Amino acid sequence: MLPIKFVTDSAADIPRALREELGIQVLPFPIAMGNKELQDGYDFTPEEFYPMLLSAAQIPTHAQLNPFVFSQCFQEAFQEGCRCLIYTAINSKGSATYQNAVQAREEFYEDYPEAEGTFHIHILDSHTYTMGYGWAVVQGARMARDGANEEEILTYLRDWIDHARVIFAPLDLRFAKKSGRVSAAAAFMGDALGLKPIMTFENGDSKVLSKVRGEKNVVPALLELCRKTRKPGTPYLVIEGNNREQAARLEEEAAKSLGAPADMTYSIGGVIAINAGPNLIGLVYREE
Repeated sequence: MLPIKFVTDSAADIPRALREELGIQVLPFPIAMGNKELQDGYDFTPEEFYPMLLSAAQIPTHAQLNPFVFSQCFQEAFQEGCRCLIYTAINSKGSATYQNAVQAREEFYEDYPEAEGTFHIHILDSHTYTMGYGWAVVQGARMARDGANEEEILTYLRDWIDHARVIFAPLDLRFAKKSGRVSAAAAFMGDALGLKPIMTFENGDSKVLSKVRGEKNVVPALLELCRKTRKPGTPYLVIEGNNREQAARLEEEAAKSLGAPADMTYSIGGVIAINAGPNLIGLVYREE
C-alpha cells in the first residue's frame, strides 16, 4: 500500500530525476506548437525546448488540465491502495486547473462513495508558479519517506505555500508582454530604455516590484530584495532559463550575499518559458 501519493503539474518545474527518485506524479500540460501537441516535462527537456520556443513562428499555447485527467489520476491511486493523495496545483488565478481538480474530486466521491472515509484527496492551490510550489512537493515527499504523517505534511505544505516567494526578471519582454504578465506599454518602454522588470506574484497576481536599467543591475536587485524579505537560514533556489551566464553570476553572488550556496539551481519548463520567456533568472525562497 502507498500511504501518501504526491501529485502536481508540470508547471511546478520539478526536475525529472528528483520526481522519479521521490515517486512524485507530475501531470503534464499539453503544449500546442504548430500542428504538434507536446507533453510538458515529458516530450522534451527544458534545454531542448528553449530553441524550439525561440524559433517558433508563433508563441506556443498551453491548455489547462481538465477534470478527466484528474478523474483518471484519482481512480488509479484509489485502485493502487493509496490512503491519501495530495495534489498541489498551479496558481488558480492563472489557470482553471485547480477548479477542475476540485470538480473531479467531487465526482470521484459520487462514483466511489466507499472511498470517502478511507482515501483522502487534498487539493492545494499554490497561488504561484514553478518551484514556488514544486519545492514544497519535493520536501513533502521527503517527509513522507522519512515517516511523517498526513497532517504533518499538510501543515508543512500549507505553511510553505503561505510564505513562498518567487522573484524573477524576464530579460526578453516579448513573452511576458504576450502572456499579459507585463503590459504592452511597459514592455515597449522597457525595450526602448533598456529597463528590466523585477517581478513576483502576490495573492496569485503578477506584480512588477521595480525596474532596473540594464542586465548588469538585475542580479544585485534580486539579491537586495531577497536579503530584505527572506527568512534567514531557510532554503533558497536559483531559477534559470537559457542564460547560463547570468544564472551562474546569480549563483555566485547569492552564495556570498545570503551566506550559503543555493539548495538547488533548476531550469524552467515549457509552461513557464512560454509565459515569461526562456531568458530569465530568479530566486525562490521563504519569506519572514
